[in-house]
Amino acid sequence: MCRTTPRSGRTGRPRSAEADAAILEATRTALVDLGWSKLTMSDVALRAGVAKTTLYRRWANKSELVVDAVAVLFDELEISDRGSLAADVEGVVRQFAELLDRPEARTALMAVVAESTRDPALRTRIRRSIVDRQKRLVLLGRQRAQARGELPVEDAATASRTADLIFDVVAGAVVHRSLVSAEPVDTDWSRSFTLLLLGGLRGLDADRIA
Repeated sequence: MCRTTPRSGRTGRPRSAEADAAILEATRTALVDLGWSKLTMSDVALRAGVAKTTLYRRWANKSELVVDAVAVLFDELEISDRGSLAADVEGVVRQFAELLDRPEARTALMAVVAESTRDPALRTRIRRSIVDRQKRLVLLGRQRAQARGELPVEDAATASRTADLIFDVVAGAVVHRSLVSAEPVDTDWSRSFTLLLLGGLRGLDADRIA
């Protein structure tokens, strides 16, 4: 699904989902081919077969464009119901790692994260377009686990704080393993990581109950 973030205050013709998809695909391809420093809005427009003004009606600069291009890839992540919390976590961890193994996802994510270290507005866009949207996976996984009786039901505020913590742990570990250490996220690692995560999560729940 293509979920680009509209720019506020814009009027005119309705956006085309087909044009958006073509632009975001062209952005990912250009980033892999050219790298961040050589990527330009003009090159993306040429590859997508649209006018450069079409890009600027949607995105103010290439930073916004690249964030939305990689956000669409993260929207493909799903947490399937595999019958247990452990299996659900292992599944989404492997799926996340497979996504990061794709050149267009790896290149785009590393580029925007590096650029965001000196651009607070870009950090905010990354959080809203990628991080906040993908916390849905954590919330859904916990809801299923609670329905199975694997985890206690929490109030909304506590659930939100826990979701933030779980997301940070999973995303941080998988990104570091895949992109920094360049080590495989294989079955053994995924299982060991899941056991460690669930052990800490159950300890946290037990501490709250006590």
